[in-house]
Amino acid sequence: MNTHTTGTRQDWLKARIELLAAEKELTRRSDEVAQRRQELPWVRVDKEYRFDTDTGPATLADLFRGRSQLLMYHFMFGPDYTAGCPSCSSIADGFDGFAVHLENHDVALTAVSRAPLAKLQGFKRRMGWTFPWASSFGSDFNGDFNVLFTPEQQRAGIEYNYRKAPPSPQPPGNGAQTSSDDDSFVGRIAATAGTDAATFTRDLPGLSAFALEDGVVYHTYSTYARGLDGLWGMYQWLDRAPLGRNEHGFWWRHHDRYRQG
Repeated sequence: MNTHTTGTRQDWLKARIELLAAEKELTRRSDEVAQRRQELPWVRVDKEYRFDTDTGPATLADLFRGRSQLLMYHFMFGPDYTAGCPSCSSIADGFDGFAVHLENHDVALTAVSRAPLAKLQGFKRRMGWTFPWASSFGSDFNGDFNVLFTPEQQRAGIEYNYRKAPPSPQPPGNGAQTSSDDDSFVGRIAATAGTDAATFTRDLPGLSAFALEDGVVYHTYSTYARGLDGLWGMYQWLDRAPLGRNEHGFWWRHHDRYRQG
């Protein structure tokens, strides 16, 4: 039964033109914010980070693959997971489509996770992805870029997305699905990655940008949490659907886990 407001074509057109003004203002504001991102000061990265990749060991500079810019997605896939985070996975479903365009515009794209390379490669095959994905297993990289937290930091309250979070009541997880939070929203998501809520949320998502100039790597930008919304393609489509996001709990899955038909 349709409970939404209905009207004539003239009613719709009047409301749509009013909305268009708001959309145009949002676009202009978005352009202004993008410009401010590009005006952030660059910070030289002097620490030597090492990654495992499909082509062998790599430095941060190697991940540029001959480009001058690097966009890196911090993909939630800890060493104790059995599968990647389903939210990160739904974002990554779009990577293969636009990576080739970025690469031909002097921008390299890569995902980075803490899980060992063999585990990333296995999940990548399962998902049918081809984009570059590096393992930072054993590196300080995730912690230094604020997407990895210890049990002690969780209990005290992590600093994520440039603010301090309240202490977490969750007990430290051990990779088994035994947390008291397993029936919660986060617990249900964690279960699809084969772990418990506390272990799952030690790794968090983000995006970082880097520049390579005269052999020196610079960190130029990072964003986290809702700052990733623009990368989550399915939500950009849902925001234009008649019922919007229309969410009731955890509904999305790894793309090979939906019922077919």
